[in-house]
Amino acid sequence: MVHVAIVGAYGSAGVAVADELLERRGELSDLELTLIDDGDPGGGLCILRGCMPSKDVLSAGQHRYQARHDDRLEGVPDVDPEAVVARKDDHVSGFAEHRRDRVHDLAEHEGVELLRETARFVDDRVLAVGDRRIEPDYVVVATGSVPNIPDLPGIDDVPVRTSADVLDATAFPDSGIVLGNGYISLELGPYLSEVGDVDLTVVEHDERPLDAFPDAYGDTLLEIYRDQFGIEVLTATDERRLEPTDDGGVRLFAERAGDGGTGDGGEELTVEADELYCFTGRNPNLEGLGLEQTRLEPESGWVGSKMQATDDERVFVIGDANGREPILHVAKEQGFAAGANIVHHARGDDLEPYANVPHHVIFAGLGVYPVGRVGHTPATAADSGMDAFVVTREASSDGVFKTKDHPEGRATLVIDADSGAVLGYQGIHLHADVMAKTMQVVVEMGLDVREVPNRAYHPTTPEILDGLFREACAKLEERQQCVGPDSSDPAL
Repeated sequence: MVHVAIVGAYGSAGVAVADELLERRGELSDLELTLIDDGDPGGGLCILRGCMPSKDVLSAGQHRYQARHDDRLEGVPDVDPEAVVARKDDHVSGFAEHRRDRVHDLAEHEGVELLRETARFVDDRVLAVGDRRIEPDYVVVATGSVPNIPDLPGIDDVPVRTSADVLDATAFPDSGIVLGNGYISLELGPYLSEVGDVDLTVVEHDERPLDAFPDAYGDTLLEIYRDQFGIEVLTATDERRLEPTDDGGVRLFAERAGDGGTGDGGEELTVEADELYCFTGRNPNLEGLGLEQTRLEPESGWVGSKMQATDDERVFVIGDANGREPILHVAKEQGFAAGANIVHHARGDDLEPYANVPHHVIFAGLGVYPVGRVGHTPATAADSGMDAFVVTREASSDGVFKTKDHPEGRATLVIDADSGAVLGYQGIHLHADVMAKTMQVVVEMGLDVREVPNRAYHPTTPEILDGLFREACAKLEERQQCVGPDSSDPAL
């Protein structure tokens, strides 16, 4: 008998590991599975407060922005925030019900039990669940994440709004300060500006956002946010402290870096606004789990590539809870990997590390200017010592983007100089989110760019990919004519 307890069974990662274990139960002598979740109503972070509701509200802002952006149209439509939230809530309710039904179906399997209670560790691999004490052979922690609120002087003295507050907002302030400029801010900032008409000031620590991308990508996004949405982005700026204003608002004291890119000799700034928004990332949701009663120490590197806790090989931590890569599809893949590795461990077989090709999409600019990445960027290819070259194409080079009134942006391919394999794609342009799937297939299958069809239907936005494929083939041919296909000349 192998007994596995999953803490956080309604989330995407928890469901994935349960599915994998039940799929492979025939490889074990017997399986007992305890699903635990105290969620109310239950449904997982992505469905309730993350990727699904955010895209729901963004769509309303997208429609208004595109009407406002097109000077061939007269008038700007009004957005009804109450209707936006009501539709979002209706959709979320349906999505969450579907997820709960899925988990309840799992609980109908022989040897599977669902406990709608809070779980906490009271010893190594010993859980208190309600008034019960459970001692499973394996524990899977899939408890998701919570907003990260920075430890900033004065932050406890002012009201703080998070992404969850924005998704439920039916009224908005006149002005706001945003801390953090990662994917949450890049998605919700334009929504606050477009739908809420909020005068936003965003604090960006670096010279530009999108630090994993070539500089031109962050520069493009800065230009769009400033020019199209009226968002003030304070680059190379660090927040120092906060204090309340006499009228109930917030005052931020910050410092902009000097010429050397450091705070030395920098400019001191003071910004006032009605509200403070913290879009400063998320932390693993481990509080109240009782890890202090175990040998587990949740610090950097506490979960390895096989999804095992380094301090206890029979505890697996997956999804946002391990802090490795808080993205839904990664959480699901980690769940499948953990399920397989629990079976391997129980059988005495070797465990398999989880590895994935990076596949990210940020719905920037209300989803009109999404940012996509698959595989290597120019920087990661260079850091890996690969002999690779890069081709980039502006969206404005293809007339179809002009016909759709969104010629902004660009796309990039990273190509292996020897084999011609497509190693990576980045894009910031209309429909880049959709093209990311096509490029995932190309990258993960290791296709030679010379064998990829370069004839999209005309006129459609994937023609930007056709242009990249043609440019890459031409450059590959030039390089190989000069030095031969088997050259490993590092100067290429």
